[in-house]
Amino acid sequence: MATQHLSSALPVPAVSPAYPMAKPGYGKRSAPGQQARTRDDFCLLPTRERYVAGFVDHLPDGAAMSVKQLAKQLPLYGQQAISTALNALSIAGHLRRVRCPVGAGDETRWVSRTFWSRTARDNEWWNTYLATETATRTAAPAATPEASAPDTAPPPPWVPAEEPPSPARPENPPSAEQDSAPTAVLQQRTPPQAPAAEPAPPTREATPSPAYLALARLGRDDDRLGLSADDCTALEPLATQWLDRGVTLDYLSKALKAGLPAQVDSPVGLIRRRLIDKLPPQLPATTPNTPTDTPTPTRRLLVECTDCGRPGQPEALPDGLCRPCHQTHTNPGNTAPDPTQLAAVKAHMANLRDLLKPV
Repeated sequence: MATQHLSSALPVPAVSPAYPMAKPGYGKRSAPGQQARTRDDFCLLPTRERYVAGFVDHLPDGAAMSVKQLAKQLPLYGQQAISTALNALSIAGHLRRVRCPVGAGDETRWVSRTFWSRTARDNEWWNTYLATETATRTAAPAATPEASAPDTAPPPPWVPAEEPPSPARPENPPSAEQDSAPTAVLQQRTPPQAPAAEPAPPTREATPSPAYLALARLGRDDDRLGLSADDCTALEPLATQWLDRGVTLDYLSKALKAGLPAQVDSPVGLIRRRLIDKLPPQLPATTPNTPTDTPTPTRRLLVECTDCGRPGQPEALPDGLCRPCHQTHTNPGNTAPDPTQLAAVKAHMANLRDLLKPV
């Protein structure tokens, strides 16, 4: 006679086909190296945690893992009970919430993932796994089909399809007299014409250099430094030497206008003298680092506290909980208040009593 196996755990509800999936960059991610699913999974957990763990384990990757969505699918428990159960599963080594940077440069954003492991893992395993590149790639959102689709999309429906050209047919068919006309008349050609002379290319004025423009603006900034076009052309090579040494146009203009006498008899002579005498030193050229020399920054995952959501390094959040939340969940009976806080409350209450006393 077969013995019926009775379990105190509640039966795991079936996952609804309409269970919502998270947005790209969020949701459930399965950890590698898990054992095969058996009926004794999570048997060491309490009834509520085993019930929630069995449901989460059957969710597909990318499913929404928020407390609100889980509570909608698990009617036996509310959001507060689901949140407490997830904290217990995090302490038991089945769950870790992480943040992963996605993008590059100024377009970097942080996305959230929930790593799930049917097999319980200790803190050392989670810390080692979350520090690897494999976990970072797993946490990064996958490319959407729209982004990976080839650039050969069909034309919109309002664009007519191309058809092979059909021979033109006259509206009125030719008569017998027209059919008997000489063929040479129907195949008249225009007489050859002499090839037209090629048009001369349009003349474009050369764009003035930045050094030329900086010299030309001196007279508009200060009437004493008015230069002609020939003066600017003659002084342009000297001003270009300044710009070649890394000087900005603003610095060049200020250096030429600083400390002018009350009257300038020869602006071109004064500017030439200053361009020669005040020429800045030549700084050593710095070779830019090639892309191969620049080390690629290692993007490491940040673990979120399962209870309060505070981010931090994996080593700083044992059991997936920050220090205050970890102390609250691991030592629920140790709720003694801080003596400093007690003294502050007593002083505040004494001050209130003094204020309420009649004068």
